[in-house]
Amino acid sequence: MPMNPEQKIILISFLLLLNSCITPFIPHTGEDNKLLVVEGLITDQLDTNTIKVSRSLPLGIRSNSKPVNGCIVTVSDDLGNIYRFKETIAGTYVTDPSEFQGVIGRFYTLHINTSNASNNLNYESSPMELKPVPAIDSVYYEKVTIAEPAGGWTRKEGCQIYLNTNDTSNKCKFYKWDFNETWEFQLPYPVTNWRCWVSNNASPINIKTTSGLAENRIVRHTLNFISNNTDRLKEKYSILANQYSLNENEYVYWEKLQSITESIGTLYDITPASVPGNIYCIENPTETVLGYFSVSAKKSKRIFIKDRFLGLVNLYSYDNCYGDTVGGGTFIPNLNTTVWILIDHSPDWVVITRNKGCADCTVRGTNREPDFWNKSN
Repeated sequence: MPMNPEQKIILISFLLLLNSCITPFIPHTGEDNKLLVVEGLITDQLDTNTIKVSRSLPLGIRSNSKPVNGCIVTVSDDLGNIYRFKETIAGTYVTDPSEFQGVIGRFYTLHINTSNASNNLNYESSPMELKPVPAIDSVYYEKVTIAEPAGGWTRKEGCQIYLNTNDTSNKCKFYKWDFNETWEFQLPYPVTNWRCWVSNNASPINIKTTSGLAENRIVRHTLNFISNNTDRLKEKYSILANQYSLNENEYVYWEKLQSITESIGTLYDITPASVPGNIYCIENPTETVLGYFSVSAKKSKRIFIKDRFLGLVNLYSYDNCYGDTVGGGTFIPNLNTTVWILIDHSPDWVVITRNKGCADCTVRGTNREPDFWNKSN
């Protein structure tokens, strides 16, 4: 039955009142809002090792945690050696590769002193053994059909990346992986910076154990999936797979964290206090400390993908790049500040754009070719 004007006014007023009463729901967790958070990994590679120290923020604040600067951060081994970390930026502490490199079979302990007059506390990790990890046998990809052709549209394809590994020595039972990816993209205009590269470090919780299996072999383990909704596959793509050894306690830590992350989605921005790490406060052992000090051997393997994938979506459409066509020799106000030359046919005419990304690929990436790029097939 149609509503009369008076009924419509009453309904609209009720809906507005209802909307004004809605407030964000922040669940009560009983957790401290300023827990110490420690992220750290040392490996057997001749590389920089990093420890990050911060304070967690209250639940519901969509922001990064607050760095803790001025700490004294050291790592000791079971032979009595002590290595000092240097603070580079607030809350980030690193080693000098020429002075420190993890050794397989050694036990390492992390020490942190907050070095603050109002909160001068000492934190320590459990001794962690640097366990060996086997080499990665292979990293490879397969094309995946995302959608079959329909209505005149071509097939849509993505790329599934796998790895195989095998520990014939049977010394590593618990694994973790992350990866670094780099891809080339090109602008469709004859500008100076038309070819660039973008890099991304990905650290998903990607773990697996061979404990309980008949042999210590991992086959077709999923490393990454690339959909057609990106330009990663358009020109040339590279992925560097990193494989780490874990002890059983750390594997359980990541397994629990993975389970919580999958079940609650993005509700929490910090590591839930219900997942205990391996770091504690010496003065107050009951204090909750978030994060984990990881010690691991590391093996890496890189592959390149230069193939034709169907149905790639051009997310970075250049159809709207064109601005005005200007006669040659014409004065162009704000050139190279808010206006850029897209096509140069001097002295006759030029095409300008007001989108810098259309005329300069360094807006998204770097025009410096990676050192490893030409080492591919």
